[in-house]
Amino acid sequence: MSPSAIATPSVSQPGGWDAVPASEVSRRTFNPIRDVLSRPVQPLSTPKSTEEIISLSIGDPTVFGNFKTHPVVVEAVEEAIRSYAFNGYPPSVGVPQAREAIAKKYSHPQAPLTADDVVMASGCSGAVEMAISVLCNEGQNILLPRPGFCLYNTVAGSRNVETRLYNLLAEKNWEADIDHMESLIDRNTAAILINNPSNPCGSNFTKAHLKAILDLCERHKIPLISDEIYADMVFSGQVFTSTATLTSTVPILTLSGLAKQWLVPGWRIGWILINDRNNVFENVRRGLFALSTLINGP
Repeated sequence: MSPSAIATPSVSQPGGWDAVPASEVSRRTFNPIRDVLSRPVQPLSTPKSTEEIISLSIGDPTVFGNFKTHPVVVEAVEEAIRSYAFNGYPPSVGVPQAREAIAKKYSHPQAPLTADDVVMASGCSGAVEMAISVLCNEGQNILLPRPGFCLYNTVAGSRNVETRLYNLLAEKNWEADIDHMESLIDRNTAAILINNPSNPCGSNFTKAHLKAILDLCERHKIPLISDEIYADMVFSGQVFTSTATLTSTVPILTLSGLAKQWLVPGWRIGWILINDRNNVFENVRRGLFALSTLINGP
């Protein structure tokens, strides 16, 4: 049963107060991942072995202490703290140095970026929340992968945005079922979201498959959200391709962050790249800047 289906009874409290009801938005909001992560992590063992087993079910590379970020990263943070130059309120879209560095890192001849195309967020999860919020109105729908990261459903559901789940095909290395995806589209479809490389499937889409998804977006004029938090983390012999480098027409919000590659998920540094060659995201760009003012940056 979903949290929204649970009625809130009116219970008389001492002093004549009735129980104050929680908002509909809060009652619609449930993130199973955070529910799991709030529990203590216990080392796993089996009857056949006395060795400690590393759980691969938690997307946090720091939990078991096997991986640590590079010392140069720690030194850079220490230097910033000792400078006393970053203790004040930052611009809500992020400090200029960070936005410039990210634009330089991810700009591509086929998907050029400037600092103005970067919006900082509270981790990639914050980027997901902002991207869905800026593209989807209550009563519209968004297409999400199945299986997929449960936060997408959490964010959409809390905003009363209908989620329509397109299938990923195990027999095709977890590619999206394009025909099924297209069958879910109607006039109320606000966006399509893909996660590549995939969580939880670990797949890495080929250029041909990404182009097929982009062709679908082009035909129906639907913007794309591309969650690329696992960018470049692929198996040997494979090459990761950022979706935005394969189109000059489809507007894309590309999401990423430091959490996975730099082994610092708790630092909450994520971002949105606004890939928009034809200025069709002009209003969306303003909307993202407005949403960023809610928490004044990471």
